[in-house]
Amino acid sequence: MTDDKKTPKGMRQGLATYGDAGFSLFLRKAFLKAGGYTDDALDRPIVGITNTFSDYNPCHGNVPDLIEAVKRGVMLAGAMPMVFPTVSIHESFSHPTSMFLRNLMAMDTEEMVRAQPMDSVVLIGGCDKTLPAQLMAAASVDRPAVVLPVGPMLVGHFKGEVLGACTDCRRLWGQFRAGTFSQEDIDKVSERLAPTKGTCMVMGTASTMGCIVETLGMGLPTSGSIPATHSDRLRVAEATGKLAAELAVKGGPKPSEIMTEAAFRNALTVLQAIGGSTNALVHLTAVARRLGIQIELDEFDAIGRKVPVLVDLKPSGDHYMEHFHWAGGNSRLMKEIRSHLDESCTTVSGKTLKDVIDDAEMVPGQTVIRTPENPIKPTGGMAVLRGNLAPRGAVIKHAAATPALMTHTGRAVVFDSLEDLAARGDDPNLDVKADDILVLRNAGPKGAPGMPEAGSFPIPMKLARAGVKDMIRISDARMSGTAFGTIVLHVSPESAVGGPLALVKTGDRIALDVPNRKLELLVPLEELETRKKAWTPPPAHPGSDRGYTGLFHRTVLQADEGVDFDFLGPAKK
Repeated sequence: MTDDKKTPKGMRQGLATYGDAGFSLFLRKAFLKAGGYTDDALDRPIVGITNTFSDYNPCHGNVPDLIEAVKRGVMLAGAMPMVFPTVSIHESFSHPTSMFLRNLMAMDTEEMVRAQPMDSVVLIGGCDKTLPAQLMAAASVDRPAVVLPVGPMLVGHFKGEVLGACTDCRRLWGQFRAGTFSQEDIDKVSERLAPTKGTCMVMGTASTMGCIVETLGMGLPTSGSIPATHSDRLRVAEATGKLAAELAVKGGPKPSEIMTEAAFRNALTVLQAIGGSTNALVHLTAVARRLGIQIELDEFDAIGRKVPVLVDLKPSGDHYMEHFHWAGGNSRLMKEIRSHLDESCTTVSGKTLKDVIDDAEMVPGQTVIRTPENPIKPTGGMAVLRGNLAPRGAVIKHAAATPALMTHTGRAVVFDSLEDLAARGDDPNLDVKADDILVLRNAGPKGAPGMPEAGSFPIPMKLARAGVKDMIRISDARMSGTAFGTIVLHVSPESAVGGPLALVKTGDRIALDVPNRKLELLVPLEELETRKKAWTPPPAHPGSDRGYTGLFHRTVLQADEGVDFDFLGPAKK
């Protein structure tokens, strides 16, 4: 914790370089006084507050209200709130994919926190890539920070059925593609899947990251699960502002003191127990890398063998985030797995994780958060696969997969790109059977670019209309945390850089063995060597010679390294 009296604070820090520090401070205050500020206000500790509101980001529709509540908390504690905009990313409004922009948002947030005078910062975010980007930024700039998720939306209803974005949107769209759900019904469902402001209300990436924020200790308890539209969300925002003001005065703790190796291990444990999004593994790897901490895939898999899935939420179970919250939320979940956690870890409030767990609300009769004796799944939500098809690892969310397909050998049907999939996937003459294994390549970090959520690509139309609901799908892409199915993801290294996925041909045999964590291409080594010599990389994407696309293409890392940029390692303090 910093207590150096000589370190500039408030408006005196990070002055613009004019060659005269006194003039720089004078000019800074003069411009701010145009807004009606007094010297009393400008001499107080400063709390920065990110504004990630955008008309293109309906998940963040409550951000203006949260900002006002945070400002209230800051001022009640005697500090000065200063709101500033950053990049805002929404899944459905980001071409080619939101993951392509995560690193840009992380850089933007880091540099704005670094460039502007603030003694602490409140990071308000929610939609899938915003919280990871903000945690990456917090880790790099290492200024006292509190993360405030926007919270999940409430459920919708259709013909007596509870609906949630976006697990149910995928399920019902699949039925629509199969011809068993009418155009009229799908149009009506589109009005009810996302009925309020907030992030997806299933255990997708946004909800998973909300739980991760709490587990890491970077946000207040319950802040990851309170519904976006509930008054408690505003109260936790006010409390967040008050805490941020206290951090501004004390100078800590800093993110590097909270997000320790033990804290990341706790986060991986919770990720397995909640049946969380596969995306979170990539994000945690990126955040940890910013701090010089390495996430070991084999350790994550070992955690999953010991820790069961206890949260009965879609896509692994039946319920939604509001039910999880009213059952006690993440603190209550951690109480069930506390023997697997390091409870000595510090949180941003100064409490230990043990204190947080001890304070968890105990809700009589709730069934959303199970006990280890009565789990949703006997092992964790995810498994790490290795083999000659994924030498650096691949991931499967087996908690949301078809049990009968966990051990399966089948014929590969290969799609060379997303464009190839779009052109041939629904062709009635496509040579494909229900027991085949669908392979999509060139959909990884460099190949797509941006590693889109295309891994849960649709069952070919003719099979869907014949009643096939799941098939093994393998790719170097990601998938939405809201998705379900027997889907192998994050195959590393990706095909666009010459990974083994690039060598698969239609008709090859592939063996998936989840219990033994194996993913093997059943082709002789000599044949693979011949194919490798003949392989050529795919052509560069348009724009790869300039700007952000060029930076991304030149420097992005693989899935097992967090898909961060190679030059964004630990910042030198």
